[in-house]
Amino acid sequence: MHATDPETRAEMIATVRRFVAREVAPVVAEFEHADEYPEAIVEQMKSMGLFGITIPEEHGGLGLDLLTYIGVVEELSYGWMSLSGFINTHTIAALIIKEFGNDEQKQRLLPRMCSGEWRGGLSLSEPDAGSDTRNISCRAVRDGDEYVVNGTKAWVTNGVRASVLALAARTDEGISCLIVEKEPGERSGGISVSKNIAKLGYKGIETVEMSYVDHRIPAANLIGDAGRGLGYILSVLEVGRINIAARAVGVGRAAFDAALQYAQDRHTMGKPIGEHQAIQMKLADMATKLEAARLLTRSAAERKQAGERCDVEAGMAKLFASETAFELATEAMRIHGGVGYTQEFSVERLYRDAPLMIIGEGTNEIQRLVIARGLLARASD
Repeated sequence: MHATDPETRAEMIATVRRFVAREVAPVVAEFEHADEYPEAIVEQMKSMGLFGITIPEEHGGLGLDLLTYIGVVEELSYGWMSLSGFINTHTIAALIIKEFGNDEQKQRLLPRMCSGEWRGGLSLSEPDAGSDTRNISCRAVRDGDEYVVNGTKAWVTNGVRASVLALAARTDEGISCLIVEKEPGERSGGISVSKNIAKLGYKGIETVEMSYVDHRIPAANLIGDAGRGLGYILSVLEVGRINIAARAVGVGRAAFDAALQYAQDRHTMGKPIGEHQAIQMKLADMATKLEAARLLTRSAAERKQAGERCDVEAGMAKLFASETAFELATEAMRIHGGVGYTQEFSVERLYRDAPLMIIGEGTNEIQRLVIARGLLARASD
């Protein structure tokens, strides 16, 4: 991935910031509380090229780098964290094809994914295999020029609207990655949406359980070598963890800005509450941790972009930024007092959205193990 020049990066991030302020901020509460898919907003995201932001121009994408991507993700999450979900799993699926697919797969799939005509998703987790990805039981059995797939996948973001899914399934050789092409909707071939999962936050975007019953996939849709699919997916999930960190920075920044503004607007005892030392200490800690989260996220993105190993750095960024976002959302609610618990202010939404980053793309307990094992492995090299 070639580095994007700083001017282009800044221009892209500023464009998304203006888009969020103009098109998202005025309507986010309406869509959020109705748990409604924001079709018009997503169409605008397509026209801006956000669904192909990291895909090379030769395949119809913008060809921008990871630092630009995390800047865009932060801005989208600042406005409404759900918007980043529309492009994250889509980008993960596209990157799997870009990094490990063959020329035919890239030429056939990536242009339509870049335009947003085909939405992407990741079909990895299962009811009994979340962070423990090696416990995957979904099977794909070779039958001539096809694979026959049976199993259940959980926590599939964009599952209903996706046309291209990167599927992790167990084959004779081990866990393989297959590209599933389907018609958007709750049923396509041997695939059905068995459950639409209601969530605490992360509204407006579907998270579903999908069942595969004798679903046939052309053997030509195998990504790379059979049995090596989990390695392909985990490699790209480093980008997913950096994405989660960037989302957390966006949510944390929104919480801090809301708290800072309220501290100036709300008066008690004849002066703004921001002039009370108790509030000032909260604001100082919030700003410091937010900046640390941003720098960790940027550091991990820089290493990944440079082609360096960054499992530890991505884990650190995801761990710290997500915990920080939850802490900042909580502190913002405390600074707001009673009104922060109501739907009249944005902090209650931020408070509901923040826990997703602690759990998503591997729980923070798993991140701590990844970090520790990575550090020990590096020390023994």
